[in-house]
Amino acid sequence: MASLTKIYQNSFRTNFMLPAVTDYGSDTTLTYGEFAKKIARIHLLYESCGVKKGDKIALMGKNTPDWVAVFMATITYGAVIVPVLQDFNPRDAQHIINHSDAVLLFISEHIYEHMDFNELPNVKAAVSLDRRVVLDEISDGKRKGIFSSSLRGLTRRINNKYPTGFAGNDIVYADMDLDDVAVINYTSGTTGFSKGVMLTYGNLLGNVMFGIESGLHYQGSRALSFLPLAHAYGCAFDMLVPLAVGSHVTLLGKIPSPQILMRAFARVKPSLIICVPLILEKIYRKLIVPMITTRAMRWVLAVPGLDRAIYMRIKARLVEAFGGEFEEVIVGGAPLNPEVEDFLHKIKFPFTVGYGMTECGPLISYTPWQEFIPGSSGATLPGIMQARTVRPEDAPEDAPGEILVKGQNVMKGYYKNPEATADVLDAEGWLRTGDMGFIGGPGDTTIFIRGRYKTMLLSANGQNIYPEEIEAKLNNMPYVGESLVVERNGRLTALVYPDMEALDRDKLTVDSLEPIMAQTRVELNRLLAPYEQIEKIQLIPEEFEKTPKRSIKRFLYS
Repeated sequence: MASLTKIYQNSFRTNFMLPAVTDYGSDTTLTYGEFAKKIARIHLLYESCGVKKGDKIALMGKNTPDWVAVFMATITYGAVIVPVLQDFNPRDAQHIINHSDAVLLFISEHIYEHMDFNELPNVKAAVSLDRRVVLDEISDGKRKGIFSSSLRGLTRRINNKYPTGFAGNDIVYADMDLDDVAVINYTSGTTGFSKGVMLTYGNLLGNVMFGIESGLHYQGSRALSFLPLAHAYGCAFDMLVPLAVGSHVTLLGKIPSPQILMRAFARVKPSLIICVPLILEKIYRKLIVPMITTRAMRWVLAVPGLDRAIYMRIKARLVEAFGGEFEEVIVGGAPLNPEVEDFLHKIKFPFTVGYGMTECGPLISYTPWQEFIPGSSGATLPGIMQARTVRPEDAPEDAPGEILVKGQNVMKGYYKNPEATADVLDAEGWLRTGDMGFIGGPGDTTIFIRGRYKTMLLSANGQNIYPEEIEAKLNNMPYVGESLVVERNGRLTALVYPDMEALDRDKLTVDSLEPIMAQTRVELNRLLAPYEQIEKIQLIPEEFEKTPKRSIKRFLYS
């Protein structure tokens, strides 16, 4: 079987003169050769400071070439990278860094100024991702100044090591066992505290090889990286796969608002787009909804023949908004709103929905857009992953079951947490995903998700209620920005944060929403089963608190 580190060794050699990474803000571009030399400098730093294989290196900051270089340098050296989402608050970040046993921290300075180095007793030094200087260092006599002096002397040492210049043959990376841990990725879940997911070189290899063999990225293709690379989804398919084949990755280190994204799409013209549903839904609301909700357009769309021409125009505009040269949009990380999915399928927009989780590094299922079944999350990766469902003994046969998965991508376990590992991973290697659904379609390999096991509610008569399905319907109604369905005193309440842009556009105030929401509740209940009826819609004054992946932290509102 292929070696993950040797894939990068060969890629960086083969693509030595091609562009590798560009910083969108500064337009600075590194070729694969220049990027590999940056990795070589970090390797020399690790060697001179006594970093050993298996040591933990924490990394916290926005998507930049230096962030990517530290990540790739760490796994090709044989140390363990611990990416920390930059959106974690300082206290949680310090807990993660300590829990992971990190000995070295690379961090953006604007984040570090809110942290306390004295609260990081295992970390020997904190290094700036912005200026390549040591921000703090343990001074215990024997080790005093070792990181500072090593960092200052890097240029001299790299010139001594490569006196005739850095060349392709100088790229030599450690050959790691598939079972060795490469990454400890701390989850940012919606139901409580983070856990350190141990992903091995074999787990990453399963994802990377699938990306290579599926042609998702290829030599010379263009990727726009706007999802956080500290999250498994962006890491695998906006960084690891592109760099394995010679793609050109542009790093967007800004909050990906629709306006910023559309400018970046127009400029970069990516060949493949990896995104979460929230981004696609926002662009749909901004570009498409205003076009199809006018009285004249509703009349035109009701006329057979005319609707097809209009749909083609809408599709063309949407394709152009995404840069115009992509082959596919892959949506993952959360369920896609059914109304948005149905419309995109109707206009034959080239999108597909995949399924994964951090514990699988992340990919479990995917289907190319031409074969995508609406309402599904793709088929389990052939030869890599398997899936099945389990139901309680007293559940009817047509009830959804919890989805279990098994295969190369499944994690080694949770770091220093055998109890949590045993809760989700059995002796045969089956991982409990916590998602409820069905498996069917061609070859009985396509996954259809109904909702989360932990968020499922039970009605008074014993029926299963999936809040996500109700929320998807409610979120499409006027003046609803986002919603959360919770159980209060045996009744269902919908918490709603209003669509403030829509209120401003229509010159309405929040105070005027009460009768509108009363009518919204009536219309919503018409779409729901009797046991799903919403008793009350309650407006909330601030957006829901979210994980860095932009999923609502449900446990805060239950």
